[in-house]
Amino acid sequence: MELFAWFSHKYIMHGFMWRWHESHHSKVKTLLEKNDLFGIIFGFFSCLFIVLGSKYESAQILFWIGIGISVYGVLYFIFHDIIVHQRIKLSFSSKNKYLKRIIKAHHIHHKTHTKEGAEAFGFLYAEKKYASKKD
Repeated sequence: MELFAWFSHKYIMHGFMWRWHESHHSKVKTLLEKNDLFGIIFGFFSCLFIVLGSKYESAQILFWIGIGISVYGVLYFIFHDIIVHQRIKLSFSSKNKYLKRIIKAHHIHHKTHTKEGAEAFGFLYAEKKYASKKD
């Protein structure tokens, strides 16, 4: 899922669907953003795949793809919306090197408020270059 998420973030969200994703890179924050529509679309396909994979034995792989999308969506929501962007206000700090690296990479991604020029498109993986110097 991470490879699909990276690809869709870089080439779809920062590509032809920038009109939705731009709201997420805006300095003005609201309770809901146009960008949240992506979650509805991914949720729809997750449910569709689970139902189709459950109903048709020949399409059973769709069930597991749907489960994968769903699990990834939950992890994404926890990491992205709660931990990084604090859309739900919880006090969170971590000494975990992995979490610190992906949080730093995501903050670097958000330094760019335009369609072009962004880096670090992953959600649950970030290159080692984003590790803190002291880690």
